[in-house]
Amino acid sequence: MPNDDPASSAGADSAAARPAEAETTSHRVPGDGLALRLTDELNRFDRDLSHPNTEPRDAATLIVIDRSGDAPKVLLGLRHQRHKFLPGKFVFPGGRVEVSDRNVATATELDPRVVARLMMRMRRPSPAKARAFAIAAIRETFEETGLILGPAAGVVTAAPEGPHVSLASAGLRPDLAAMHLIARAITPPRRPRRFDTRFFALDAQDISGKVEGVVGPDAELIELVWLPLTEAERLDMPPITKAVLAELEHRIACGFTHDLPVPFYRWIGRRFTRSML
Repeated sequence: MPNDDPASSAGADSAAARPAEAETTSHRVPGDGLALRLTDELNRFDRDLSHPNTEPRDAATLIVIDRSGDAPKVLLGLRHQRHKFLPGKFVFPGGRVEVSDRNVATATELDPRVVARLMMRMRRPSPAKARAFAIAAIRETFEETGLILGPAAGVVTAAPEGPHVSLASAGLRPDLAAMHLIARAITPPRRPRRFDTRFFALDAQDISGKVEGVVGPDAELIELVWLPLTEAERLDMPPITKAVLAELEHRIACGFTHDLPVPFYRWIGRRFTRSML
């Protein structure tokens, strides 16, 4: 999971400060104050903003959700303690978007409403770039967990080695039509690593298989757990992960459709804001 907390760089985001803050208020959940609660929690988190500023890298994360029981469950992975980035934290699988992600063959394409929201406030927007975010989320999930999401062209016996191996080399054809866009978040300026992350969700019924031996004591993720949303929020995880879990719970309660607006977390005026895409 590439994003340690959400925010935005200066420059292009600064010009939109006042509209974004107004939007945060207007989209608050009546009687619940979801937007204010989540941004307040993120703003209370103490973070080191003393590093040289860098441009955020495009990244994608996938929440695999099991809604077959009474309470929805999500899949989380525990990162190895030896990692410099988020050691010992529970995260969703995910990572950076690669150029090769644009060229992966898929079983289906993204819903047009998802494509439209992915391209909002995107630098040099295009359907191909939007599509690459979804493919990266599935690829990273396969590489980190061994889960095969969507139909496979043949029997998959091993996860591809290396960070830039295409899904095609593993015989996988992602089912993009089943992907839901849940949130977008940009890491604050002057953090050691910055990402512009899109969070997707996919139903566990799209799991068509699993490669064994990918998760273990010497891997990036040493453990996978399925937990109800209320239990998952109690784990040791990055602040943005907890915020997105709350967004997911709210989205499910509202019908879990592509017509729902998508929250966008970013840093404006030395604090986090939440606007809608």
